[in-house]
Amino acid sequence: MAKRGFTIDTGKEKIAVEGHAHQNVAVKYLMKRRRSLIFTKDPAKVEILFADVPTQVSIIGANVTKTYKVAWERVSTGEFAGARFTFTLEEVK
Repeated sequence: MAKRGFTIDTGKEKIAVEGHAHQNVAVKYLMKRRRSLIFTKDPAKVEILFADVPTQVSIIGANVTKTYKVAWERVSTGEFAGARFTFTLEEVK
């Protein structure tokens, strides 16, 4: 399967990316945001970055647009208990 062009709309910015599926593109973008939170050492900067993470992401394809609600947790209580800055995606119908 070839990569296709998508646009990520976070409400504040639009980013052109390539990927295979809508959800995979969303996960890849959110993992980059998570990585920046984990590797930042300054607690004040972490607070600023965490306040700025998107809570809703729209992935715009050529024909279909899918919107996902993102629930962020500072310390995971679910499947990955103890992990920092985890998120779950839920597709908005």
